[in-house]
Amino acid sequence: MNATPVDDLATVLGAVGDVLTQVREDQWHAPTPSREWDVREVVNHMVLGDLRTAEVLCGGPGLAVGAFDPTEEDALGDEEVASYRSAGVKLLAALRQPGVLEQSFELPIGTVPGFVIVHVRTVEALVHGWDVARAIGRRLEVPEQLAEAELLFSSEAMAGAARESMPFASPEPVADDAPALDRLAAFLGRPVAPEGLSSL
Repeated sequence: MNATPVDDLATVLGAVGDVLTQVREDQWHAPTPSREWDVREVVNHMVLGDLRTAEVLCGGPGLAVGAFDPTEEDALGDEEVASYRSAGVKLLAALRQPGVLEQSFELPIGTVPGFVIVHVRTVEALVHGWDVARAIGRRLEVPEQLAEAELLFSSEAMAGAARESMPFASPEPVADDAPALDRLAAFLGRPVAPEGLSSL
């Protein structure tokens, strides 16, 4: 049976969770390529996004711009990895509710249907997972075809839009034959070394 977009999101969430198990205690406050957030703040941002998106998908109020600011609320407590995995479980359960992918919901990016939200959360997990992996000298292992599909989604969704209105920097240079995940990171403003991902 072919994987659905929600299945792909589950794959990425699992891969990011695996990277988080490799974060040493002294690395949680290491700098990342994501704005000025450290590793813990990036993970907190992802958890807030997953939890609040799940709430909206389950009938909660829409979300305003800036709703996932990791410096304003701590959703991790003392169990960063467990909190991340728990938030992912809630998000996936919300997305698998009957009819959710066809309904529209209010998020910081605007009012969008559920199937777009799946891709948005997948791209978020991919790029921020890449941020964390790069920060700790590890790799985020995801299928090349999956990352390629989300790069295509991102480029089509952002075509013609002004970067100033988005939470992404201008694209960075990257080799045409770089892994799709590196190309996605570069497209969303991350500096990517010519040789690709950081060495272990």
